[in-house]
Amino acid sequence: MERDKSSPTPNFVFILADDLGYADLHCYGGGTHCSPNLDRLAGEGLRFTNGYANSSVCSPSRLAIATGRYQHRLRGGFDEPIATGSPALGLPPEHPTMASLLRDAGYATALIGKWHLGSLPWFGPLKSGYDEFFGHRSGAVDFFSHNSFAGPHDLWDGDEEVFKEGYLTDLLTDRAVDFVRRQSGRKPFLLSLHYNAPHWPWEARDDKRESMRIAGNIGHLDGGSVKTYLEMIREMDEGIGRVLAAVDESGGRENTLVVFTSDNGGERFSDSYPLMGKKMDLLEGGIRVPYIVRWPAGGLPAGQIYEHLAIGMDWTATFLAAAGISAHPDYPLDGVDLFAAPVERRLYWRMVYRNQKAVRSGVWKYLSIDGSEFLFDLSRDERERANMRYREPKKFEELRRDYFDWDASMPSRPEDAAVALEYTAATMAKSDG
Repeated sequence: MERDKSSPTPNFVFILADDLGYADLHCYGGGTHCSPNLDRLAGEGLRFTNGYANSSVCSPSRLAIATGRYQHRLRGGFDEPIATGSPALGLPPEHPTMASLLRDAGYATALIGKWHLGSLPWFGPLKSGYDEFFGHRSGAVDFFSHNSFAGPHDLWDGDEEVFKEGYLTDLLTDRAVDFVRRQSGRKPFLLSLHYNAPHWPWEARDDKRESMRIAGNIGHLDGGSVKTYLEMIREMDEGIGRVLAAVDESGGRENTLVVFTSDNGGERFSDSYPLMGKKMDLLEGGIRVPYIVRWPAGGLPAGQIYEHLAIGMDWTATFLAAAGISAHPDYPLDGVDLFAAPVERRLYWRMVYRNQKAVRSGVWKYLSIDGSEFLFDLSRDERERANMRYREPKKFEELRRDYFDWDASMPSRPEDAAVALEYTAATMAKSDG
């Protein structure tokens, strides 16, 4: 698909949900109408069916989105996720990012929402290309108290801690709307709107009493429901509708490239049908995510399906190409411009957790978990239940060799790379079916 290269310099609105399942949205097969604004956006643009996250957990996935490169090129990309403050674990300020490259070309840039790419004083949005930041730095906070895992308050305006009353999803939406309105008629902008929803704790707008009950135990292992989870999505969708309306009111609808996706697959209450797996898995349900994209002035058609392979790190290359900006020559991108002519490609994943490995090539997928190896034909078996390893031994060996060739080209896994799990066999009943 060729974009219209005669269009003027676009704005970018990149909206990232947190732990959203592949089929949670109605336009992706969800049975509940919890996403009317996103469903409408899909009708106005492209809906991707083979869009992936670079990892099945947040920090590595977000690092790839920010840099346009495989997260393993940086030490912070190995921890799953970053769970401690350290000068080694984060997005180095000297590394070019989507935001810094656009800012240096004259864009106004803002990150509103979740950061989770390293702690002060070593790392932060203002050190990595954003003019403005409003949100939280850790992996999750309570939606009302805005306290993080260990209890400390975690809401920031720039590098200053701020205390605000209100439901977090609404606070983020308010700030995003304000940013869009302030840019009207000024220079082009990048808005990175990274909602914490629908990540736990399981709190919708009317659940302040539940927030008080759990009193900072935001893992919320004794609460939540599908109903609450879907309401969290509906309230996020409502906010997205407000942001899109602000874009329209500013006259930017035609020439604003809007992307909606998730950092990885869903978990406890999410729907990924027909996919198997969830967050922390390299099964499809852990890494295949919704992508909804609209850009009328760029020539993107409305109401169509985009079937080519795409992955989170592609958005840096795509945005830079749309803005006519080159990547930094010392940091070549691994992602590709999704709206240039399609190219044959293979996508690769590796995780510390369960020693997982994967390659996606055309309809085929090689997968290794805890040393067990599989080959799946995703055109016939999206659920990854039929192991084709012994029926197609040549294809299996081809992809397996290809994975290890790619793996050898990447930095090796540090011995101290850590995995942090909220759910274990002791905290959540699991199924092997």
